[in-house]
Order: sequence, then C-alpha cells, then structure tokens
Amino acid sequence: MFQDITIEEWAALRDRKELLLIDVRSPSEYRDSTIPGSLNIPLFDDQERAEIGTLYKQASVQAAKERGLEIVSAKLPAFIKEFSGIPQKKSVFCWRGGMRSKTTATVLSLMGINAYRLNGGYRAYRQWVVEQLDTMQLNQHCFVIHGNTGSGKTAILRKLKQQGQPVLDLEGLAGHRGSIFGEIGLKAHNQKTFDSLLVDDLFNYSGDAYLLFEAESRRIGKITLPDLIVGKRADGHHILIELPLEARVRQIVEDYKPWEHADAYRHAFQQIKLKIHTPVAAEIEACLTREQYAAAVELLLVYYYDPMYSHSAGRHDEPYTSIIQASSAEDAGIELEGIINEFMSVHALRK
Repeated sequence: MFQDITIEEWAALRDRKELLLIDVRSPSEYRDSTIPGSLNIPLFDDQERAEIGTLYKQASVQAAKERGLEIVSAKLPAFIKEFSGIPQKKSVFCWRGGMRSKTTATVLSLMGINAYRLNGGYRAYRQWVVEQLDTMQLNQHCFVIHGNTGSGKTAILRKLKQQGQPVLDLEGLAGHRGSIFGEIGLKAHNQKTFDSLLVDDLFNYSGDAYLLFEAESRRIGKITLPDLIVGKRADGHHILIELPLEARVRQIVEDYKPWEHADAYRHAFQQIKLKIHTPVAAEIEACLTREQYAAAVELLLVYYYDPMYSHSAGRHDEPYTSIIQASSAEDAGIELEGIINEFMSVHALRK
C-alpha cells in the first residue's frame, strides 16, 4: 500500500530532486500552475475531466465514478508503463490529494511500483507557498540594480546567475519584461506560478550571504511582488547602471528582436501612443511600419521611457550606493561583480 508524504516532509528533503513529483491532474490544470520540477502524467485529459465533472454535477457521484473507471481501465497499460520508466522515487499529487492521486498511487502499488501520495495535493502546496512568503525571513544582504530601460540589467543578472551567483530573476520568474511590450514572445506567468518559482529560488539561496535582483516596480505584467521582496529592496545596496543611449538602443533591439513579432509590437504601441507627443508618436509608428526598429526604440526611450523612469525613481527614497558608468552592458557587468566582491570582502572582515 502507498504512503502519504506531507508538504512539510517534502520541503525538508535535503535534495528534492531525489523525489520526483508527478502531477496527475489534467494538462490544463498543470499548465495553469503546478509544483516546480513536477512531471505531468494526467489520469484524465481535459475533455475526460470535463465529462466526469458534468456527470458528477448533473447525474450522480456513482455515475461519475463508473465513467472514470471506464476511462482509466482503457488507458491503464500505457499509464503504468509511463510510470515504470521513471527510475527515481516518486510522489503523485492531484488538486487536493483526492481520488485521482489515491487511484494512481493504489494502482501503482498493486503493480509493484512504489509511489508516495502528496497529502493535501496542490492545494496544500499552494497554502504552504503563501505561508512561506508571509513568514520567511531573508537575512541575506541585497544588491538592488537600477537603470534606465535598456541598461542591460536583466542581461547582466542572467549572466551572473549562469555563473552561479544568487540572482532573483524577477522578470524571468514573471515571464514578462515589465513594459507594455514585455509579454510579447514570452509566456507570462500567473501569480501562483511566480510565487512557487520565487519560493523555490529563495530556498535554493538560503545559505548565500547576499542576493541580487532588479529594482522592479510592484507589478510585473500579471504578478505583484510580495512584501518580502519589496521590504528587502528598501534596505538594500542600491547600484545604478548608466549606459550611453546608443548602447541602450542596441541592447533593447537585441533583447526584444522586434522583427520576430512585428505586428504584436505595432499593436502594443497603440496602448501608449496617446501618452506621447503627437508628432513623435507618428514618427515612432512610421519607424515601426518601415521596420526601422533602432530609430523607433531611440524615440521611445527619449520621449517616453526615460521621462517615466525619472518620475518613478523620484518616488523612491533609496540613495544609490554605487553608480556604474559603462560603454556596454558587458563592461557594466564586470564592474558590478567588482563592487559586489569588494563589498562582501569588507563585510566579511568586519564580522
């Protein structure tokens, strides 16, 4: 017979990769939000789940169970084969640790495949994530990176993350670049997915002496930053990156690749068009139509994003501890590493 494992027991595992979580909910439920790192092996597909749900509501619980059994019976050999091909320890979960995960764990047990069931399912996990964001203490020193649009902040932080630095890539976790054009070409995440990924990163970095993240606004696309991050921003080490306008234009064109989604960018521009002086807006629109993207970006920076950033920066009382003036994002990244290393060296000596 299978065993239950609690969210707390799973969270306490030294290396969670030793226990693979398998989400047996439908594909659409999995796409909406799941536990990071989990694999989707659905007991029912979306259409089957809808059919059973209709029977449950309009006919009877028994009718729904009988139809569910009929569907599962037909796909059972392939279902079992998929699980048997997974060598590591497994734990299955559904929405609230109910019939789907119980059925899966029971059948696997009968076939000699050991699998835990995550007690409480995804609902219990979501409650745990919310609790962590409400109660977690971040004791690391925080380096908060500022800079006008196009200063290469995200590119710099992602390179540092690849090198093993403790970086919270907030835009990456949100699936959004934070501007009116920020969702184009990306899959924007909802709040549940963002929170889960953030908590995962925070646990991974719990033993580090510091964290790095960008000075984002409270909202990034569809998500809202938790008080935990907003509070750490306030008492962080604030670093401003300044690049020449032409370098920022190059960085934006490189990051956004506007030619890949030209229609989407032209459509998104309509949402801010009325906020820009009419002749300038007309010129930006003409540049986008002619695919003169660098010219359009430069006008957007000078007449829209830079004034907006200056206004936003003026609302915060966070003085810049360091200012990096560089000719490129790459040079700025090297200087940023030097600032962090020097600060942490002095900080360690004072201890």
